Amino acid sequence: MTKISDVADLAAMGRSDLVTLWQQLFDQPAPAMLSQPFLRRFIAFEMQSRCHGGLPRQVKATLEKGSERKPGPTCPALKPGGRLLREWNGVTHIVDVTEDGFTWNSRSFRSLSAIARKITGAHWSGPRFFGSPARGLNEPAP
Repeated sequence: MTKISDVADLAAMGRSDLVTLWQQLFDQPAPAMLSQPFLRRFIAFEMQSRCHGGLPRQVKATLEKGSERKPGPTCPALKPGGRLLREWNGVTHIVDVTEDGFTWNSRSFRSLSAIARKITGAHWSGPRFFGSPARGLNEPAP
């Protein structure tokens, strides 16, 4: 059994020792893709939490309340027939919402992000690039 007395001891531990310690602390295997620095930080937090009593009750209550809320949609539901307008570098770009995705410059796309990337030359979130629902994303095309 790996026994350490101080969080500082974690710095000298290799991956196999960290994985063994994780198993001992959490009674389950460590996730395979975690880096050694992340394993050290996570284990250090757990050790300190157990030694000093963990998070204050009020913080735990706040976290529990937050977990009860359902997350809102991250992308507005766009309906076929809708039209998105965006001006970029002095050019107005018009995107039509179709059953299969989107049409821009007479070409079909499956995502708004692909269109935003073509327009800007950089990776953008398509919904963010074209605006929010408050700006009329769901208005039908005239």
